[in-house]
Amino acid sequence: MLNNKKVVVVLPAYNAAKTLEITYREIPFEIVDDVLLVDDASKDDTAAEALRLGIKTIVHRENLGYGGNQKTCYKTALDLGADIVVMVHPDYQYTPRLIPAMASMIAYGEFDAVLASRILGVGALKGGMPLYKYLANRVLTLVENLLLGHKLSEYHTGYRAFSREVLEKLPLEANSDDFVFDNQMLAQLVWFNYRIGELSCPTKYFTDASSINFRRSVVYGLGVIKTALQFRLQRLGLVSLPLFAKESRR
Repeated sequence: MLNNKKVVVVLPAYNAAKTLEITYREIPFEIVDDVLLVDDASKDDTAAEALRLGIKTIVHRENLGYGGNQKTCYKTALDLGADIVVMVHPDYQYTPRLIPAMASMIAYGEFDAVLASRILGVGALKGGMPLYKYLANRVLTLVENLLLGHKLSEYHTGYRAFSREVLEKLPLEANSDDFVFDNQMLAQLVWFNYRIGELSCPTKYFTDASSINFRRSVVYGLGVIKTALQFRLQRLGLVSLPLFAKESRR
């Protein structure tokens, strides 16, 4: 609990058996009330390792994609009574030690969502982020800030925290089941005028850390641009999309 709010950590997992334990051991259980792992039909022993560690685990029989995994994560976390949900990738690319800082920014009413940014500071390239990904990150973020009329240091981090209200009201089911889900969710946060905070986060790129390949990166990048254009077109009243429909009431 943090300021009388229940904190639940969700771990969207795919082939994370090798890095799950080291990630789990760094979770600050002095403020985290529950941990949930959703295994998206991994081909390794991710689910077995999660159960060995005593983590609440849901296993998808078929791979639903990164976005589909998150949909299960958030719905289940709300069912567990979460007031604050923090998403941590179990590949140990991000340290769970920042969870108290991220959750506090929501628990004390300063923000509705918090992003751990790899770009604030100088950690991204030092942490091993490939140069082409860094450059793509900067270009895409510039485009998004212009089209969304907002200002974030990056839109592509996978380390995020959300209030219960955000997860209950955003039309998340309208989002993709693929990687662009993350980006669509941020566009929705901006659309519905939720307060987004950021803090600096080191990142680690290594052999067992998950990373999409170049082809998937291109598909993701095109999806990001499409989302930003859809946002701008709807803002101009030229389209009406489910992505930016009135908040749902779960």
